Amino acid sequence: MLARLETVEKSFGVGEAAVRVLAGVDLDVAAGARLAITGESGSGKSTLLHLLGLLDAPESGRVLIDGEDMARAGDAERARVRRARIGLVFQQFNLVPSLTVAANLALQARLAERYDADWTARLSDRLGLTDLMARYPEQLSGGQQQRVAIGRALSARPDLLLADEPTGNLDEATSEAVSDLLIELAGETGAALVVVTHSERLASRMETRLTLSRGALA
Repeated sequence: MLARLETVEKSFGVGEAAVRVLAGVDLDVAAGARLAITGESGSGKSTLLHLLGLLDAPESGRVLIDGEDMARAGDAERARVRRARIGLVFQQFNLVPSLTVAANLALQARLAERYDADWTARLSDRLGLTDLMARYPEQLSGGQQQRVAIGRALSARPDLLLADEPTGNLDEATSEAVSDLLIELAGETGAALVVVTHSERLASRMETRLTLSRGALA
């Protein structure tokens, strides 16, 4: 199993104001899997994805990557594994505004010390970004920015690709094109793909769909 959450719990707030978001969640992600996680706003979908992506640690339970419990690992070790094994795509794009498209595309791979110029060129071509490489994020449309974000996430050839509402800020036509690229490129690289989405269309294209409600997956 590539990644696994075991009886993971997570709350926000303190004392009587604390809200339990995840209540003993179990989740298995096999190599090459295609998984959609749906649920109402505020149900904890993004929190679950952040735990799986090693951006946060649970209060209790285990977060396993290739059998290694990352929930007890320090920040530096989680960051190392995240850079090398996990690609992240966010709804808000999160591109570095001071970097060109070319530099944003290469960022993740350079941080992971896995930069491959040929692979980056192939990615830029597949994503339709070859003529935009010298531009900055503010000079791009929303769909173009999301394509850069997908390329950045895949530049280090991650084993696990996590996408949090990747089409949430895009119009219908652009959403469809971005979804196609996300699924196709994950397939070409062999990365497992976990998508948090409100889009019924995108969720229906995944092999497995789970719904998060009242802190549990079903």
